[in-house]
Amino acid sequence: MKVKTMDAASLTHTEMQSYLHYTIAPRPICFASTINKNGDVNLSPFSFFNVFSVDPPICVFSPTNKGRDNNTKHTLENVLEIPECVINVVNYDMIQQTYLTSKDYPREVNEFSKAGLTELASETVRPPRVAESTVQFECVVNDVISLGKNGGAGNLVIAEVKRIHISEDILDANGKIDPHKINLVARLGGDWYCRVTSDNLFKIAKPIDNIGLGIGVDAFPEEVKKSNVLTGNNLGLLALVKTLPSVEEVEAFSKTDEMKEMLDGSIDSQTRSSRLHLKAKHLLENGRVIDAWKVLLM
Repeated sequence: MKVKTMDAASLTHTEMQSYLHYTIAPRPICFASTINKNGDVNLSPFSFFNVFSVDPPICVFSPTNKGRDNNTKHTLENVLEIPECVINVVNYDMIQQTYLTSKDYPREVNEFSKAGLTELASETVRPPRVAESTVQFECVVNDVISLGKNGGAGNLVIAEVKRIHISEDILDANGKIDPHKINLVARLGGDWYCRVTSDNLFKIAKPIDNIGLGIGVDAFPEEVKKSNVLTGNNLGLLALVKTLPSVEEVEAFSKTDEMKEMLDGSIDSQTRSSRLHLKAKHLLENGRVIDAWKVLLM
């Protein structure tokens, strides 16, 4: 693989922004509502955002200084005056309205009205919540950390969650958030976004009795480690097992109807090995990690 290497100092602001936005993605969207000392409400989205602590519950988002004129954003000015905010989660049904609020309206303009979103009174902080958002975090701002003075420099808003509001529409039968229902949207580079749907959700299957450290790829037989059939993801699954199957377990599995045809003695060793690796790959894709190892050890 050919690699393009660049020094950060050699890149323009626009080039750096493009590389960062396109590669560090998808990024969750913080839809932050804030208020200033005059009572003016602001609502704005930020994709420099994530959760960084559970106890205490801390989220961090970063309003950056504007690249074209180095001015600060109204959200930053507001939290410096009134250190409170509401972080509203953005779902697909409200993404176009969310985008509207990213425009540079005057400070006294309420983006709730511009975007046609509904203000909902908060219970522990002064900024209002977005009623259309299915999850809302009422937060106090513990600190604001400036990362620089240039255009594009970030300002880390350290927000501690004080109260959470969750729509029951996105909960499963056990009262947990259902990833199939929350319908999240994330930010990519340029004009690109992505939507979390049932079609692109997946779980990482865990091997049976996988408690503690796995054996790791370095413990693999060389033929498995250098397989031309198994992918990196396949090797990662195989590496999670605590111990390899015993000789007796491999022998017993080789005698099953599933494996008899695979072990036809008339097949040359290279073809046989390729078939076994393809079989192991199929087993891995169906969550049968231990059986895949049995096949690879035959």
